[in-house]
Amino acid sequence: MSIGTKMVKGFNWPIIAFFGITTAGAIVGAPLYVRHFGVSLSEILLCLFFVVATGLSITVGYHRLYAHSSFRANRFVRFLVLFFGAAAFEQSTLTWSSGHRDHHRYVDTELDPYSIKKGFWYAHIGWMTLWKQNPDYNNVKDLLKDKLLMHQHNYYVLWGFTAGVLIPVLLGALTGHALGALVFSVCVRLTFVYHATFCINSVCHSFGKATYDVDATAKDHWFAAVLTNGEGYHNFHHRFPTDYRNGVRWYHWDPSKWVITFLEKIRFAEGLKRTSLTQILRAHLAAQKTLASRSLGRTEVHSRARRILDWNYGLLEKKLHEWETHLAKSRVSGLRASHELEAKARAAFESRRRRWILWTSRVTAFSRTALNSRPAPGNAVS
Repeated sequence: MSIGTKMVKGFNWPIIAFFGITTAGAIVGAPLYVRHFGVSLSEILLCLFFVVATGLSITVGYHRLYAHSSFRANRFVRFLVLFFGAAAFEQSTLTWSSGHRDHHRYVDTELDPYSIKKGFWYAHIGWMTLWKQNPDYNNVKDLLKDKLLMHQHNYYVLWGFTAGVLIPVLLGALTGHALGALVFSVCVRLTFVYHATFCINSVCHSFGKATYDVDATAKDHWFAAVLTNGEGYHNFHHRFPTDYRNGVRWYHWDPSKWVITFLEKIRFAEGLKRTSLTQILRAHLAAQKTLASRSLGRTEVHSRARRILDWNYGLLEKKLHEWETHLAKSRVSGLRASHELEAKARAAFESRRRRWILWTSRVTAFSRTALNSRPAPGNAVS
C-alpha cells in the first residue's frame, strides 16, 4: 500500500549546490559574459531552443504523458521527452511522476510533497532544498514497466548531463561559442525553466481564480500559464487532472495542448483524454452558485435570495441535463432529427444560462450593497 513520498528534514546539499551554481551562472555570469563578449544570435537561438524543448518535455512528457497518462505516444516521442526532460534537471521521470501523483492524491495535507499549507517558499523550492525525499514508487507501478523510462531513471545523471550540459555546449562550440552556450543554454535556461515550473506549486496555489472548484488552493493564473506552456490553468487541472488540456478555452495559452493535438494529427499520439463540455460547464456553474450563495448574509432577505438562487440553479441544471441527454443520443444515432433536437436543447440551455449569469450578478451586487449599507458599530441605532 502506498504511503506517499517520505519527507525527511535536512539540507539537501547536492540540490542546493546545483541551484547555487546555475543561479550564479545566470545572475552573475550572464551579465559579465555580455559585457566582455556580447551575445550572438546563435547563442540566443540555442538558448531559446533548449528553453522550449526542456519546458515542453516537462509539461507534455513528465506531466501529461507520464504523471497523468492523459494520452499515449510512440517510442520516438517518449524518447524525446525523456531526453530533454532529463536536461531540465527536475529529477527522473519516475521520481517526478511519483511525487506529482502524491501531490494530487494528498493535496494540502502532510503527505503532499509540496503542500502550499507549509508556506509559499516551501512549495516553491524549500521542499527540495531543505528536505530530502524518499519516494514510494507503489503509485507508479504502470511506469515501472517502461524500459526506456527505467533506463532514464537508473542512469539519470548520465542522461541529464548529456542532454542538459554536454549537447548544448557542443552545439555552441560548433559556432565558436562554447562558453556562451554554458552560460545561456545551461545556466540561464535552467534557472528560468525550473523556477517557471516551481511557480505552479507556489504561485498557482496562492494567487489566481478558482474557476471550477472554489475550495481548492489550486488557482487559474494566466501569467503562470504563459511561463509554463499552459500549466497555469491549475484550478481546472486539479478538478480534471486526466484531461490532456489545461487551458480549455480557445484563447487560453496552452502550447502543450497544441503540441499533443499536433502529435495526434500526425499519428504520433493517441488516446487523448478529454473531459466533456457538459462536465466542465457543470463544474463551472456549481462554482458560480457556491460563490454567489456564500456572498449572501443570514437575514430573511438574504435567505429569500438564496432560495431564488437555488431555484434558478435547479432550472439551469435541468436544461443542462436535457442538452447532455440529446447530445449523447445525436452522437450515437447520427440522425439529422437527433442533431436538431440537440441544437434546440443547447439553445434552451444557453438561454437559461444567460438568465443565470444575470441573476448571479444581481445577487453579488445585492450582497455588496447590503454589506456596504450596514451602519458602523459606533453609529448603530439603539
